[in-house]
Amino acid sequence: MKKVILSAAVVVALGLTSCKNETKKETESSTTEMSKEMVMTNLSFGVRGNCGMCKSTIEKAANGVDGVATANWDVDKKKIDVSFDDTKTDVMAIHKAIAASGYDTEKVAGSEDAYKDLPGCCQYDHEMAMNQSGEEKEEDHSDHDH
Repeated sequence: MKKVILSAAVVVALGLTSCKNETKKETESSTTEMSKEMVMTNLSFGVRGNCGMCKSTIEKAANGVDGVATANWDVDKKKIDVSFDDTKTDVMAIHKAIAASGYDTEKVAGSEDAYKDLPGCCQYDHEMAMNQSGEEKEEDHSDHDH
């Protein structure tokens, strides 16, 4: 008699365990979905340009990079805010895409051929300060020859 009761208890225990495992799997999958959203990297860097047409071209170039979710160039600060999936692309790919469209970034000089094809109002000063805070920018002494 005892053997029969024991085996029934084992079956009930196994049934409970499998329910817990199913619940656990659901929790894991929702956690994975959340972590995918958190993979996005947000950063800002300087990009030279002048006007609304520049804004359109710069943002289009950045958004054309696979993995870029959003790109917003600030005309006044000469700065772009980019949100991207760092499992699909990296910051240098975004710099290169913007440079290929004719615009200088902090790390890559704009393509001269593309720059020549920009409308006159978009042909910016190559000495223009980038990534401005919006206030008077302090002079950067690192670029000066001593």
